[in-house]
Amino acid sequence: MFLGRVIGEVWATRKVADLEGKRLLVVEPLDDRRERAADMVTPVVAADPLGAGVGERVVVAFGKAARVACGGDGDYAFEAAIVGIVDDFDVRGASASWREEPAGSKG
Repeated sequence: MFLGRVIGEVWATRKVADLEGKRLLVVEPLDDRRERAADMVTPVVAADPLGAGVGERVVVAFGKAARVACGGDGDYAFEAAIVGIVDDFDVRGASASWREEPAGSKG
Protein backbone atom coordinates (compact mmCIF):
# COMPACT_ATOMS: atom_id res chain seq x y z
CA MET A 1 0.00 0.00 0.00
CA PHE A 2 1.06 3.56 -0.48
CA LEU A 3 -0.17 7.12 -0.02
CA GLY A 4 -0.65 8.95 -3.28
CA ARG A 5 -2.31 11.85 -5.04
CA VAL A 6 -4.73 11.43 -7.93
CA ILE A 7 -3.21 13.27 -10.88
CA GLY A 8 -5.47 12.15 -13.71
CA GLU A 9 -8.09 9.86 -15.14
CA VAL A 10 -7.98 7.14 -17.83
CA TRP A 11 -10.78 6.51 -20.33
CA ALA A 12 -10.91 3.28 -22.32
CA THR A 13 -13.69 2.43 -24.73
CA ARG A 14 -12.47 -1.15 -25.08
CA LYS A 15 -11.51 -3.07 -21.95
CA VAL A 16 -11.94 -6.48 -20.34
CA ALA A 17 -15.31 -7.19 -18.72
CA ASP A 18 -13.78 -6.98 -15.23
CA LEU A 19 -13.16 -3.27 -15.74
CA GLU A 20 -16.64 -2.41 -17.04
CA GLY A 21 -18.21 0.25 -14.83
CA LYS A 22 -14.99 0.95 -12.92
CA ARG A 23 -13.24 4.30 -13.04
CA LEU A 24 -9.51 4.23 -13.66
CA LEU A 25 -7.43 6.94 -12.02
CA VAL A 26 -3.75 7.82 -12.34
CA VAL A 27 -2.09 8.05 -8.91
CA GLU A 28 1.36 9.43 -8.14
CA PRO A 29 3.02 8.34 -4.86
CA LEU A 30 3.50 11.12 -2.31
CA ASP A 31 6.83 9.65 -1.23
CA ASP A 32 9.42 11.41 -3.38
CA ARG A 33 12.27 9.17 -2.17
CA ARG A 34 12.80 7.07 -5.28
CA GLU A 35 14.69 4.30 -3.50
CA ARG A 36 11.42 3.27 -1.82
CA ALA A 37 9.54 3.27 -5.10
CA ALA A 38 12.28 1.54 -7.09
CA ASP A 39 10.26 -1.65 -7.59
CA MET A 40 7.04 0.17 -8.38
CA VAL A 41 6.03 1.61 -11.74
CA THR A 42 4.97 5.21 -11.22
CA PRO A 43 2.52 6.71 -11.70
CA VAL A 44 0.05 3.86 -11.07
CA VAL A 45 -3.31 3.31 -12.77
CA ALA A 46 -5.78 2.19 -10.10
CA ALA A 47 -9.41 1.08 -10.14
CA ASP A 48 -11.54 3.46 -8.07
CA PRO A 49 -14.60 2.04 -6.28
CA LEU A 50 -14.81 5.07 -3.93
CA GLY A 51 -15.19 8.08 -6.23
CA ALA A 52 -11.91 9.89 -5.57
CA GLY A 53 -11.24 13.06 -7.52
CA VAL A 54 -8.20 14.62 -9.16
CA GLY A 55 -6.02 16.28 -6.52
CA GLU A 56 -7.23 14.12 -3.64
CA ARG A 57 -4.83 12.10 -1.52
CA VAL A 58 -5.63 8.40 -1.48
CA VAL A 59 -4.47 5.03 -0.15
CA VAL A 60 -3.71 2.54 -2.93
CA ALA A 61 -3.55 -1.23 -2.38
CA PHE A 62 -2.04 -3.83 -4.69
CA GLY A 63 -2.80 -7.43 -5.58
CA LYS A 64 -5.53 -9.49 -3.94
CA ALA A 65 -6.24 -6.76 -1.37
CA ALA A 66 -6.99 -4.31 -4.19
CA ARG A 67 -9.26 -6.75 -5.99
CA VAL A 68 -11.19 -7.72 -2.84
CA ALA A 69 -11.73 -4.02 -2.08
CA CYS A 70 -13.70 -3.79 -5.33
CA GLY A 71 -16.13 -6.49 -4.19
CA GLY A 72 -16.77 -10.15 -4.79
CA ASP A 73 -14.10 -12.80 -4.37
CA GLY A 74 -11.34 -10.57 -5.69
CA ASP A 75 -10.84 -12.41 -8.96
CA TYR A 76 -10.47 -9.37 -11.23
CA ALA A 77 -8.06 -8.32 -13.97
CA PHE A 78 -6.40 -5.36 -12.26
CA GLU A 79 -3.52 -4.97 -9.84
CA ALA A 80 -4.18 -1.70 -7.97
CA ALA A 81 -7.23 -0.06 -6.40
CA ILE A 82 -7.99 2.98 -4.30
CA VAL A 83 -9.04 1.71 -0.88
CA GLY A 84 -9.23 5.01 1.01
CA ILE A 85 -9.60 8.75 0.50
CA VAL A 86 -7.30 10.52 2.96
CA ASP A 87 -8.59 13.42 5.06
CA ASP A 88 -5.28 14.10 6.80
CA PHE A 89 -2.09 12.33 7.89
CA ASP A 90 1.01 12.81 10.03
CA VAL A 91 4.33 11.42 8.81
CA ARG A 92 7.45 12.52 10.67
CA GLY A 93 10.21 13.63 8.36
CA ALA A 94 7.96 13.79 5.28
CA SER A 95 8.96 16.37 2.69
CA ALA A 96 6.87 19.49 2.24
CA SER A 97 5.66 18.14 -1.13
CA TRP A 98 3.53 15.59 0.74
CA ARG A 99 1.38 18.40 2.12
CA GLU A 100 1.21 20.57 -0.98
CA GLU A 101 -2.22 20.85 -2.54
CA PRO A 102 -2.19 21.04 -6.33
CA ALA A 103 -4.04 23.95 -7.92
CA GLY A 104 -7.75 23.26 -8.24
CA SER A 105 -7.79 20.39 -5.73
CA LYS A 106 -10.77 19.66 -3.55
CA GLY A 107 -8.84 18.96 -0.33
